[in-house]
Amino acid sequence: MSKLTGGRWFAAALAACAVLTAGCTARVDAKDLPGLYRNDETGGEIQLDSDGTFTATALSTDSHSDPADFHGQWEFFESSADDFVYLNIEERGIGEVSGVQLYARGGGKVAFSAPDGSWSLVLTKSPEK
Repeated sequence: MSKLTGGRWFAAALAACAVLTAGCTARVDAKDLPGLYRNDETGGEIQLDSDGTFTATALSTDSHSDPADFHGQWEFFESSADDFVYLNIEERGIGEVSGVQLYARGGGKVAFSAPDGSWSLVLTKSPEK
């Protein structure tokens, strides 16, 4: 294969990756985030309140920890890669993680990310009553 043909394939592959990646990154408006999110399979829930507080019930943020209840403050961060909600967990002891990132996936979904890039837990926003 000539260098010119190889270069064209490389450029085409990069363009395809850019299109696919752009389709995966959902833009989220922070004002749409407050509400109750639930994972029906695990029963885990997180309530993001409009005052910037949150409460989590029976929630495991990764595949290595047991479900727990915790609460604290949340803040939304827009990023060129992925928008995320930073959960500042209150009442954590010395040596424990005091915060985690909850990624806004769009379409009423939020997710915790595993170190390998997969989604360890996806929660869906419950309809308002």
